[in-house]
Amino acid sequence: MTDLGALGNQGGAVIDVTDATFEQEVMLRSQSTPVVVDLWAPWCGPCKTLGPILEEVISATGGKVVLAKVNVDENPAIAGAFQVQSIPAVYAVSDAKVVDGFMGAVGRSEVQAFVDRLAPSAEDDMIASLVAARDELGLRAALETNPGDEDIVVTLAEILVERGETAEALALLERVPETDRVRHVKAEARLGTVKPEDDYDERLTELLDRVKGDDEARQTFVDILELMGPDDPRTAAYRKQLTARLF
Repeated sequence: MTDLGALGNQGGAVIDVTDATFEQEVMLRSQSTPVVVDLWAPWCGPCKTLGPILEEVISATGGKVVLAKVNVDENPAIAGAFQVQSIPAVYAVSDAKVVDGFMGAVGRSEVQAFVDRLAPSAEDDMIASLVAARDELGLRAALETNPGDEDIVVTLAEILVERGETAEALALLERVPETDRVRHVKAEARLGTVKPEDDYDERLTELLDRVKGDDEARQTFVDILELMGPDDPRTAAYRKQLTARLF
């Protein structure tokens, strides 16, 4: 399963997946499109009943969901990864994680409900379009009915920070849980987006002497490290210095 095989039937709603192509066609693909994995075998009677229903329902999503069919006799590594005890076994994979599943030949209505939970709704598509376009008016309207949607909130906050309206941006960001993306935009809002000429070193050195007894200095220090990001080799070193000063 570590061999990334060539991507076959690209763009198709139904694909045959092997041990060699599983990583590419299921795990990587699921980061952009939900994938339903159907584990079956030619000798399995219930599989012959369930398979066509899955294909029909998923094909009707117009590419919003993909069906990956796996013959367990020919692809034991995939069967082992899912710890399959009996077939048919069906799993939904999104963002490279199993998010739903069922075993046995269920009816069409159950299959439809299963797929509906995965397929993006018309509202999801509309929000994705507004976020991609950075349509402030549209995003503000969508926020009325989706006050806790992270994509809406963070995109609006980014727009506000770019305009210098940082107080409103920070108030908006309080609506959603703290994630890496939220922390980054909060740091931008508190610091502003103008990068100092010395590339932060002079400012961080000056703040380091004040972090222990000055909450504002400590927050500014942490925010600068957030903007520098984990890929900057100085970030880890400065975090160690901060810990040493605080404790």
